[in-house]
Amino acid sequence: MRPRNNPRRRQHFFALLIYVVLSCNLSKAQQADPQSTAPPDAPQQANSAPKTFFARWADFYRQDWSPPTATPTVTPAPARRGLPSPLDSPPFPNSDWSYGGSPVIGEPDSNSYPLMTAINGAKSRTKLYGWLDPTLNFSTSTNSNAPEANDVYSNRFELNQFVLYAERLPDSVQQDHVDWGYHLTALYGTDYRYTTGKGYWSGQLLNDHRQYGFDPTLEYVDLYIPQIAQGMNLRLGRFISVPGIEAQLAPDNYIFSHSLLYAIDPFTDTGLIATVKLNDQWLVQLGITAGHDVAPWAPDAKPSGTTCVSYTTTSVNDNLYLCANGINDARYAYNNLQQYDATWYHKFSKTVHMATESWYMYERDVPAVGGNFKPEPGTNGASCLPGEQRCTAPEYAVVNFLQKELSVHNFLSFRSDFLDDKKGQRTGYATKYSENTLMWCHWWGSTVQLRPELRFERAWDQKAYDNGRKQNQLTAASDLIFHF
Repeated sequence: MRPRNNPRRRQHFFALLIYVVLSCNLSKAQQADPQSTAPPDAPQQANSAPKTFFARWADFYRQDWSPPTATPTVTPAPARRGLPSPLDSPPFPNSDWSYGGSPVIGEPDSNSYPLMTAINGAKSRTKLYGWLDPTLNFSTSTNSNAPEANDVYSNRFELNQFVLYAERLPDSVQQDHVDWGYHLTALYGTDYRYTTGKGYWSGQLLNDHRQYGFDPTLEYVDLYIPQIAQGMNLRLGRFISVPGIEAQLAPDNYIFSHSLLYAIDPFTDTGLIATVKLNDQWLVQLGITAGHDVAPWAPDAKPSGTTCVSYTTTSVNDNLYLCANGINDARYAYNNLQQYDATWYHKFSKTVHMATESWYMYERDVPAVGGNFKPEPGTNGASCLPGEQRCTAPEYAVVNFLQKELSVHNFLSFRSDFLDDKKGQRTGYATKYSENTLMWCHWWGSTVQLRPELRFERAWDQKAYDNGRKQNQLTAASDLIFHF
């Protein structure tokens, strides 16, 4: 006869079965999460409902602003090919001496991505990210802060930038295979005026003079070829004009407001540029574009050459970056500037460094103010000699940034700036300018920046501020960058 079923035996059997299932599930969870320290016989809680997108997004900021007090697990630094980074970022905008027209060849992607972490754990190669940049300024001018940028509107709270990026960075650390990337930028705010290129929805500014506008600031593809020298990157599309310390995108700058030097030089170029890393110290660039701040289909487009060379010392304490940018026949057209630029970075110590830039620019055959020929919309004529209908309009400038790192979340920056707009073609006033700015940058985590500043500037030869009413200008201003 078959034995009778024993209830106590069934209870023991089911208890054993439950124990085995729980033990197997815990083992799998521990394999998926090696940091788990729960003992194998710890009671298990019922699975909670998965967190929503917004809850995951909020968790990122909560952990970024208030990291756990326990000693974090040390994550090895991503692999890097080349000289070590000279700077800490944050607090500084970049960890390397910067150059334009290419990602830093040999540098891994170590950025944080709040939005992508909430979407898919930031596991995809394509990243969506950006920032909000509201600003506030108080000024001794009542009509306009020009030629100051980016707070041209005096005594106002405004949204300078709302920016969304879609980006895939090529993997330039590896040297085994060709890789590719791309970048798309959507920018809305008052700063669209500083990135506008003729032919890219430029009527918002040149015809309608809107205070707020939209600009597709950057659209390009990258092709990384590791077999050429120590790596070559080809960039095709619309990109930031390559030379210089500053960039129009807010997080890429030491100081909220821009130097006079940067406020009037080229912003974006459209074309093809090759960046070749010859070795750890030398890098060269060669490109052809449609000219400065114009689309290839715009009537002002002209084939223009760009060539640059960058040298970094083995100590990484110094970098010299020289560029001839947008070179053609120099005849007058929309922003057809012939630019020769030199940038020098120097690191004094672990916490102190400086960046110095100078340039010389000019255009030929610029229409004279009050003459028979009208300048392009959105540009100025030149103060030519009496009787001249057109003349060459040159300008030169120099700027120095001095930085002191106070902590991983704080640094100070002091900027001195000199500009000579000899014929007034860039600012509207033929005068020399000087500018000095002191700024403090504070980070919350790696996602929020506050940059208050105090700035004083002077036009030396005539009244050029507040629409020609004042010779001096004092501003107190700040922006707040919220990264997402």
